[in-house]
Amino acid sequence: MEIKFIVDNNVGKLAKWLRVIGYDTLLFKEKDGGKMIEIALNEGRVILTKDTQIIKRRLVTDGKLKAILIKHDDPKAQLRETAKALNLDYYFRPFSLCLECNRMLIPRSRVEVQNLVPPRVFKTQEQYMECPSCHRIYWQGTHWQAMAKELRELTQGH
Repeated sequence: MEIKFIVDNNVGKLAKWLRVIGYDTLLFKEKDGGKMIEIALNEGRVILTKDTQIIKRRLVTDGKLKAILIKHDDPKAQLRETAKALNLDYYFRPFSLCLECNRMLIPRSRVEVQNLVPPRVFKTQEQYMECPSCHRIYWQGTHWQAMAKELRELTQGH
């Protein structure tokens, strides 16, 4: 079964990195820990948080709900911590999810995105992906390359 996450706002940047490697990750922005637990139970998600009170909840201590107490402040260290605790694959489905809304990206042709990307991008890129929800367009430009490099560095420190 595929691991899915719900990330507490107190470790929000971790959500982006989990999405980069392809894990279904909800970012919980509210303060209500009870609601986060309810979503985690209903959707079979692992909670990632810095909140020690959530870790002490009976559902977690009884093993009915998986939650990991994140100790580090740096998002990349948090990702390493999570990957180690759950034996995650850093190359699960890299760059397959929208970094903003967590939806699976859909391949798009150059013709489909011609009026949606800057002209210089259109001239230099062949492959595009689109989020079906927020319609953000992704391509393998400098931002993607920088994230891919950071991902390689993370796995070498693994």
